[in-house]
Amino acid sequence: MTEPQVLIIEPGLAERDYWRDLWRYRELFYVLAWRDISVRYKQTIIGLAWALLRPFLTMLVFTVVFGKLAKLPTEGAAPYALMVFAGLLPWQFFSTALSESSNSLIGNANLISKVYFPRLIVPTAAVVVSFVDFLISFAILVGLMLWYQFVPGWPILTLPLFVLMAFLASLGPGLWITALNVKYRDFRYIIPFIVQIGLYVSPVGFSTSVVPDRWRLLYSLNPVVGVIDGFRWAILGGESTLYLPGFLLGWCVIVFFLWLGIRQFRGMEKSFADLI
Repeated sequence: MTEPQVLIIEPGLAERDYWRDLWRYRELFYVLAWRDISVRYKQTIIGLAWALLRPFLTMLVFTVVFGKLAKLPTEGAAPYALMVFAGLLPWQFFSTALSESSNSLIGNANLISKVYFPRLIVPTAAVVVSFVDFLISFAILVGLMLWYQFVPGWPILTLPLFVLMAFLASLGPGLWITALNVKYRDFRYIIPFIVQIGLYVSPVGFSTSVVPDRWRLLYSLNPVVGVIDGFRWAILGGESTLYLPGFLLGWCVIVFFLWLGIRQFRGMEKSFADLI
């Protein structure tokens, strides 16, 4: 027989045990993530193929517009389509995670208003669901490498580091906007606009080498720039160069937004049930 569990009610206990509760409620994290994954493609005609079709078509459009019409340079001798897709992968992860996490608390209003658990689990699970889409889309990158007979070098071993960088870059702003979206519902209209503008101000369809040197460090304040440059350096190897000052600045911006997101989220968490 298992020993009965004892519930101790003590002032401040929940606050001290909050981060421990994240581990205790890990099964809820798995359930929410799996539910969102199954619901995303439920009752769709081609199912998971949407995760492949959307980035592939975007890559084709960017390759034609920027590579063929605008004739912008690629990274070294790498095919333009491969360079675009190496930047599209992290951007799609970031934009999808930002969009999904920003509405995650409102989408789980019934659960939040009735049951206690660390609310941080909900937006984090949404970011993980976006990561699953990222893994599915990665199959296109492998296919492009086979098509162009492109063999990556040793920097490909550093790709998990840049995947972690993309995850943290998505999580910080996601937590911040999620908390604000609960109190100010206008943010659900602002996020699609931010994502649309961000697609063109981020180096997705072009190389950061076209940015003038005097503006490149300032351009790196966009945290996605360092992530995309890191992905391209890891995937394209010697065909791409990593702008180290901008990369380090990007890490600083990511850490700042992660701190800001957690701080904002934890500061408003106690009022979520009432506001929703």
